[in-house]
Amino acid sequence: MLPLKLFRRREALLLLCVLGLTLLALACSGGTSPPNAGLKGIISIDGSSSVYPITEAVAEEFGKLHRDVKVTVGISGTGGGFKKFGSGETDITDASRPISASEVALADKNGIQFIELPVAYDGLSVMVNPQNNWVTSLTTAELKEIWKPESKIARWSDIRPGWPDKKLVLVGPDTDSGTFDYFTAAIVGKEKSSRADYTWSSDDNVLVEAIAGERYALGYFGYAFYAENARRLKLVAIDAGKGPILPSPETVRDGIYQPLSRPLFIYVKTASAGRPEVQEFIKFYLTAGASLVSQVGYIALPQRAYDLALGRFEKRIPGSLFGGHGSQVGVP
Repeated sequence: MLPLKLFRRREALLLLCVLGLTLLALACSGGTSPPNAGLKGIISIDGSSSVYPITEAVAEEFGKLHRDVKVTVGISGTGGGFKKFGSGETDITDASRPISASEVALADKNGIQFIELPVAYDGLSVMVNPQNNWVTSLTTAELKEIWKPESKIARWSDIRPGWPDKKLVLVGPDTDSGTFDYFTAAIVGKEKSSRADYTWSSDDNVLVEAIAGERYALGYFGYAFYAENARRLKLVAIDAGKGPILPSPETVRDGIYQPLSRPLFIYVKTASAGRPEVQEFIKFYLTAGASLVSQVGYIALPQRAYDLALGRFEKRIPGSLFGGHGSQVGVP
């Protein structure tokens, strides 16, 4: 039997070991206070449905680190998002095209300055139903004939002889969408110039269902929504004069898939950028958050681009690099 003093000494040492292990376990499990534990606030974001998957993923991961910061992400479309942003309703807006002159004017009217930050690449994707066994590619000239105002294309056989004499069911984004703006600029030649007799929605998931459920459908939206639903959709190669090219991370990144490759953006209100929670969110978005871009189906920018964007934010450099001209086709 151990002497009483020795037993008590060992008992005390054992107690200290248990306490030490408990504290270590708490530290590893997040029981101790993480960095910026006092960070609080609400960050309001709205805008593009194309950029939404990226921003939503970033907001979710950011929330795991900063539980007292609430990040709300809405989908009003690029145009609808810029209206809210220019009226001072949101801190950040997602955009699938650069800001336009009228949207800059609205922001100026309300005393709102902004910082423009590119976050990813996208390849606008043209899709048909998987049961479509006659089309593998379309030329940009054919797409223009299909989508231009007062188009006479009503049936698949109107596009190419030998294709089915069946009604062409067109599907696409609504007129507030930056995807609509960019597609019409790239294909028809003028932003917002489009036939009106098509099934439209501001929700890309609705567009997916519309194409997946109709054999004679043809539609377009961002690459991420195709990638997420690849088994239910058939991708169409686009021929701009150098042969049919399918959108992919490689063809978009290398600038081969034209004219439907485009950059995606977020715009931050300068007044909001001074708030600690917004600062941390943007830093996270352009660093750790950049790894989430490919996970949600889009194409990440080169690291150098994220570094430059972060520097632009930290220096609070206002305005747009695109001169307020809206959609610009062929931007590398």
